[in-house]
Amino acid sequence: MTGAIAACATTRLAYNQAHNATYWWLDSHVDFNNGQSIPVRGDINAFFQWHRTSELPLYAGLLQRWQALAAQDITAAQVCAEFDVIRERLDRAAEAGVQPMARLALQLDAAQLEHLRSRQARSNEEFEEDFMQASAEARIEKRLERAISRSERLYGPLNDGQKELVRNSIRVSPFDPQRTQAERLRRQADLLQTVKDAQAAPDTAVERVRSHIARLGQSPTPGYRTYSQELVRQGCAQFAQLHNTTTPGQRANAVRVLKDYEDDLRVLSAQR
Repeated sequence: MTGAIAACATTRLAYNQAHNATYWWLDSHVDFNNGQSIPVRGDINAFFQWHRTSELPLYAGLLQRWQALAAQDITAAQVCAEFDVIRERLDRAAEAGVQPMARLALQLDAAQLEHLRSRQARSNEEFEEDFMQASAEARIEKRLERAISRSERLYGPLNDGQKELVRNSIRVSPFDPQRTQAERLRRQADLLQTVKDAQAAPDTAVERVRSHIARLGQSPTPGYRTYSQELVRQGCAQFAQLHNTTTPGQRANAVRVLKDYEDDLRVLSAQR
């Protein structure tokens, strides 16, 4: 009981501080000046107020539906259908951020764009260390650690057979770090070019940002969409396969976790 109360408190605290976390994340990428800080914070606060009242009730409804799914066997197709619903909600959130991001793009100076390039470079180095420089087995172990951690937050401890199932799913995954890194580089260059194009023609800033976001979801790189879809399909199959091995106790734990999150979101959505 104490653990559940602590988890609920953590979730609510994290969301209530999300506007600050978002500001500091953006600041770490572009290094806001004093004149930018107040309007950026205002845009972030407005976004989260919209998200709290418009989106959290819908997410709570999803969590309620997932509780029923968690108590029974599921198929990969069912998992992918729920993933598509989540993607629709993320697309809606992205659209709500278009105009604030366009306003920000028009304010960034040359030093801030260079700061952004440097931050991108550090991120690329971290990705390479995690997924490209290590041995194939070390990469599998890192991904396995993360996958098991995510699964155990939902189901509680996995048994050895379940962990091996996850390991085998990772071994046959179509994930290609070189291809993924190439897409990361494309997106980073696309972002920088979008900012430059918006500043060259301010009246087009909103549509340029909207187009950039669209290219995040649908890469123009030949073959990348097929690769991305295959990753999603494999992820859905992996999730369904693991879920269908869970015990009644693990499923009951999943229902409790999902119910706690649902309750958290309903409380948060009612706050103003």
